[in-house]
Amino acid sequence: LAALTSDPNYRKLEQWYKSSAGNLNMRQMFDAEQDRFNKFSLQLTTEDGDILLDYSKNLINEEVLRMLFDMARSVGVEAAREKMFAGEKINFTEGRAVLHTALRNRSNTPIMVESKDVMPDVNRVLEQMKGFCHRVRSGEWKGFSGKAITDVVNIGIGGSDLGPLMVTEALKPYSKGGPNVWFVSNIDGTHMAKTLAQLNTETTLFIIASKTFTTQETITNAETAKEWFLRAAKDTSAVAKHFVALSTNAPKVKDFGIDTNNMFEFWDVSIPCIIILLLHENGNLHFDWLKILLRYSWEVGIFKPFESFTLCGMILWCVIFEFTPVSAVKSTDHDTIRY
Repeated sequence: LAALTSDPNYRKLEQWYKSSAGNLNMRQMFDAEQDRFNKFSLQLTTEDGDILLDYSKNLINEEVLRMLFDMARSVGVEAAREKMFAGEKINFTEGRAVLHTALRNRSNTPIMVESKDVMPDVNRVLEQMKGFCHRVRSGEWKGFSGKAITDVVNIGIGGSDLGPLMVTEALKPYSKGGPNVWFVSNIDGTHMAKTLAQLNTETTLFIIASKTFTTQETITNAETAKEWFLRAAKDTSAVAKHFVALSTNAPKVKDFGIDTNNMFEFWDVSIPCIIILLLHENGNLHFDWLKILLRYSWEVGIFKPFESFTLCGMILWCVIFEFTPVSAVKSTDHDTIRY
């Protein structure tokens, strides 16, 4: 942070903010620039539909953009970007690579981390999830009493809770059926108790989201859920039919009673949000405005819309970010992507 705040371009932007930002008014900026939306937005046309990036409603103008570009170049954004796509460990606090791009990489271009291509493992887990979600949604996956799953409870905290919750809530209006999805993150027992009171042990599946399977809040809630479940099931072997894990710690997952075949690894790649996205009602969504989702039958609806809409949509932005120069372009130059 000190390297950033001491940068001359940062100080220039900071000074501008203190002296001029208070004078910016959104309505006045739109009144003064009738083409403001066109200047500060970008639309990508793809075979699967249009994607709009609209940043015209931010308190920015072309002067601010130029200062932001100058600062980005000065502090080495382009060099850091190259390191990220090369699989270098730019997350210096945890000493690891940042591999969201690998999950979105539908071209299967090799992504190397410590001389190993991570794409085969990423694709393996995605296929594993695809099969799992199909079994749950179709009713093929049965609980200990032979009944299909009607409710899925995500137990996680932070990024293993907030992202999946956001996606689920955002897409509820487009629901076309599927299991009910619940989220428990608070270690306060009331949160779990209120959730469990509405569920049937015979038809409930729990997803335990913890990379290390040692996250205190998550494992405490998972143990509570297991105790509740076993009071009805009375057989520890039944745990494997009602609990799955998002983790990389196979020994601890196995000790909990979960079949490691139902452990979905995510390493330095963002998997937690995906499993809920696939399990929720939006598995066979139909967006009128996104024709890609209308192309697939119910059978492939559990995964293909997600793969096309989410992964392919995100990889477009990854490609743009990777190959577009950080430069202050003319606002009318729509051939150049701006940030």
